[in-house]
Amino acid sequence: MMKVLDQILSQSAYSHEIDVPLAKVDIADWLFNLPEAEYLRCCVPDHIAAGVTTTDDGRRMSINVEMIGSGLVVQHYVAEEAGPSYVRMNSISDVFTANGRTQVNVLWELIAEDAGNGRTRYTNCVTARPTDAFMAFLDEHRISFADAAAARQAAGSDHNRRETPFFAESIARRAKVAAR
Repeated sequence: MMKVLDQILSQSAYSHEIDVPLAKVDIADWLFNLPEAEYLRCCVPDHIAAGVTTTDDGRRMSINVEMIGSGLVVQHYVAEEAGPSYVRMNSISDVFTANGRTQVNVLWELIAEDAGNGRTRYTNCVTARPTDAFMAFLDEHRISFADAAAARQAAGSDHNRRETPFFAESIARRAKVAAR
């Protein structure tokens, strides 16, 4: 039922440079210590709530609640890799729409790279794939995959474009405080 298909529903990547050397950046530390109020400021009014927890087997998780387009999305991100310059989070996300509830698989990659001159380039990459439940939801509501993908691409790309610079600047603030 939760098998992820190979199709891509949406994909976007946006970057923003910050005035902090790469050696001072720790994305995993930022993500797993991010205050909810700071998360909310990173994409007003879309971001609704955030928290950190663990899976039953002890893997770190980030729970994010946000509006993406007209859908309320509850992200259950599990850390697959979490280091200072690269974090890979994977979620079977609940999506609440006007037509009801479904699920998508979301891969969130947070990447920091040396931009030269003591600066860091932060890239926020988000890829959504349909689940079997999502495909059944489309069939039930007679929505074509192409239409769903176009809507998700537009909404997801817009959301990512707006939140990326705020995430980057939040990471920079955390790095500057940690350096003191």
